[in-house]
Amino acid sequence: MVLKFIKGQFIDVIEWTDDSRDTMVWRFERYGNEIKYGAKLTVRASQVAVFVHEGQLADVFEPGMYMLETNNMPILTTLQHWSHGFNSPFKSEIYFVNTRRFPNLKWGTQNPVMLRDPEFGPTRVRAFGSYTVRVADAAVFMKEVVGTDGHFTQDEIATQIRNIVVQKFSRAVAASGIPVLDMAANTRELSTIITEAIEPTLTEYGLAMPEFYIENISLPKEVEAALDRRTSMGIVGDLNKYTQFATAEAMRTAASTEGGGMGAGLGAGMGMGMGMAMAGQMANQQAAAGQQPATAAPAAPPPPPPATAWHIAENGQTRGPFTEADLSAMARDGSLTRDTLVWTEGQSGWQKAGETALSRIFGAMPPPPPPPPPVG
Repeated sequence: MVLKFIKGQFIDVIEWTDDSRDTMVWRFERYGNEIKYGAKLTVRASQVAVFVHEGQLADVFEPGMYMLETNNMPILTTLQHWSHGFNSPFKSEIYFVNTRRFPNLKWGTQNPVMLRDPEFGPTRVRAFGSYTVRVADAAVFMKEVVGTDGHFTQDEIATQIRNIVVQKFSRAVAASGIPVLDMAANTRELSTIITEAIEPTLTEYGLAMPEFYIENISLPKEVEAALDRRTSMGIVGDLNKYTQFATAEAMRTAASTEGGGMGAGLGAGMGMGMGMAMAGQMANQQAAAGQQPATAAPAAPPPPPPATAWHIAENGQTRGPFTEADLSAMARDGSLTRDTLVWTEGQSGWQKAGETALSRIFGAMPPPPPPPPPVG
């Protein structure tokens, strides 16, 4: 700020240049000097000069250049009883009020706002945004807010305005009837509703709010998680078809697993079991949400039982596990006979293959050929 005045017994130049960008009101300091009759007062654009005489609000000067005389200070002339003019110095406090816009002031809901949504029922939302404020009536603003503060900044009023905004936002959103899922598309409408609700209170302070923005409306994390689950159920659709799809995917994955044998068989059973479990979980979620699963397709068959694992003992060493299909192939190529010792879970000890359930894989095999006839 730049203060220009003549240091002497009388002040004859009164003006204020602001370079702080956040000062709303600044008091012109007289430093004990009196204001000279006919002094020059300069009020720049986006300023208003307010004279306070002996604690009473006197004249208000809009932008322009003035010679301080009785004809342009009617209220001060009345307070001083200058019936027939004056030509002597006088003392008054002069406040310059900044009437420009103060933009990009922030607001936000400290706690979630409770409201009754037509689709989800009682729920909570958070919101934040920005607004612009300016002084609309300098006299009212001086009287109701500033008082005798000689250097009043926007920070001193921002907290109070923010509290008013949050209060009006909570009431306006709760009474708007706009569904939560449609609020993001109706922020302009909500901004208009809130601005109209705030205007009467700000008018009492001599302020105006030219701009008000809602930058974001969000749900608490736990509500968003529940909404995501509901969205997932909507994407799944027919649970029976989903069960069939999950089972087919599990079987395809098991079939492509390297190694084959017992591991592939167990993988298929586990994959299909997981598919069934996922489908059952989705069905429970739909039942909790009051929805009935679709019954257009028949229920999928249960998964096949897991294959039995067999082990072979040869030359003091153990090999396996093998499936029955593996052992059948070994019987065909002669690497497995009825006398081969085998073991599986539940069996008391090692037994010959021909004396166990594997005897059936030898049943279809032809007996050994007869010995060749003797020669000569």
